[in-house]
Amino acid sequence: MAEIIWTEPALSDLDAIADYIAVDDPRAAAVVVQRVFSHIDQLVAHPLSGGKLPEFKAWRYRQIVEPPCRVIYRVEKSRVYILHILRGERLLKKRLLAKRNR
Repeated sequence: MAEIIWTEPALSDLDAIADYIAVDDPRAAAVVVQRVFSHIDQLVAHPLSGGKLPEFKAWRYRQIVEPPCRVIYRVEKSRVYILHILRGERLLKKRLLAKRNR
């Protein structure tokens, strides 16, 4: 069983996405956030279930997709670090990943 560790930037990312959706539909924003949390909770039992990042071949980083979000994470021993959450259509830039890798 893995421990999920949320980084502050990842939580801020999810808040920003929810705020954007809530402008048109507050209920839809709440549903998206709940789905993202539920999908991430599955990483406790299956931390390597997410796919590798298509932008570059970084073997230590993985993603899960819960539309409209992509959750970028890293597994270290029995911990899953949630590093970044972005809209599904956005590509991850290496410099963002490097910042959150600390």
